[in-house]
Amino acid sequence: MAHMPTTDSSTSFDLVLVGAGIIGLAIAYTWLRENPGGRLLILEKEARCAAHQSGRNSGVLHSGIYYAPGSRRAQNCVRGKAMMEAFCTANQVPFRTVGKLIVARDETELGRLAELERRGLANGVELERCNTARMAELEPEVRGVAGLFLPRTGVVDFGAVCLALQKAIEGAGGELSFGSKVQRIHAETNSVRFEIEGGDTPITARRAIACAGLQADRVARCAGLRAGELNLRIVPFRGEYQRLGEEAARRVRGLIYPVPDPRFPFLGVHFTRRICGRVDCGPNAVPALGRECYERWSTSPRDLATSVSWPGTWRLFARHAPMAFGEAWRSLSAAAFAREAARLLPGLTQQDFSTAPAGIRAQAVDRKGRLLDDYVTRRQGALLHVLNAPSPAATSSLAIGRYLVRLIKDN
Repeated sequence: MAHMPTTDSSTSFDLVLVGAGIIGLAIAYTWLRENPGGRLLILEKEARCAAHQSGRNSGVLHSGIYYAPGSRRAQNCVRGKAMMEAFCTANQVPFRTVGKLIVARDETELGRLAELERRGLANGVELERCNTARMAELEPEVRGVAGLFLPRTGVVDFGAVCLALQKAIEGAGGELSFGSKVQRIHAETNSVRFEIEGGDTPITARRAIACAGLQADRVARCAGLRAGELNLRIVPFRGEYQRLGEEAARRVRGLIYPVPDPRFPFLGVHFTRRICGRVDCGPNAVPALGRECYERWSTSPRDLATSVSWPGTWRLFARHAPMAFGEAWRSLSAAAFAREAARLLPGLTQQDFSTAPAGIRAQAVDRKGRLLDDYVTRRQGALLHVLNAPSPAATSSLAIGRYLVRLIKDN
């Protein structure tokens, strides 16, 4: 539905969700399957679902190799990928298994590659250790000393997944209210009341989950949680991609990644053959000048002030100054970006690239300047806040949705 319910009888729900990104939609889809006939409402401030992170990512269906064995992220990724592929098959959403090659570019990266292999095997990920000859068979243009091949890694359009989830939710009787910005939340032990900007009648629910992504900390503040209680702030990072021209794109068969630096939650400049067939390279991970500012120099003074006033922001950049400088330099210099990309595919120049759409990542940073790399939730009476859902949240979304539904059921 397009507007808020207006009668008293239509404003009371069993479950209300804040945010129609892929996590909110996955929760709603799961809950309605377990509670047929239940009353569910999703409040979304934008005019459509998946307007931000969920519709502006690279579309990779991750395998689960990067995450600590036994961790919730690892378990949800492996389970969630299988659930996502089953959902896509049942709902006619195209996806493709293309395989991922993780490349050690020189001997200094072999130790990190071995650790990735250990994690992958512990997480049950299908993988193959590759020598240079095997890498040449898989990706003839790649240069490196060793690699790991993940044959089951795939790609999908997560925006299309979200539309399919929306259709399933509405078909099961769930309601979506677009253009509904939450102004205030009153969370009690057994109920939650929402005041909507411009709305006359509050919305009430027996249970609620806020999964607002880039605005997660602000929605928590709407519910009365103070910065000291949260001990985190969303600091937006802009993911800048470059698109390979047609001739250069023929050099990439699937997904080509470097060995990541374990100190950071970013995977480095890599190549992704997307579901549409285009090949994107990136991202640079640079501080965004606004949480929803997708154009290069667009700025939100409010968002910028929120980031720079947080002590953790300054501590983060002081601790990782060399990494931050490198990312910023590749953002400003097309030649520097091309040189970084050419470490995986020699011979690329800046003429091979054109600018692709950027995304913005909701990165939770604590007061000490640590990048939070796991899920963060917070209970507040009958309200559950999802404050951090890092990558691979899209791949894992249906497993995360199942976990959170069980979490509120046990409350």
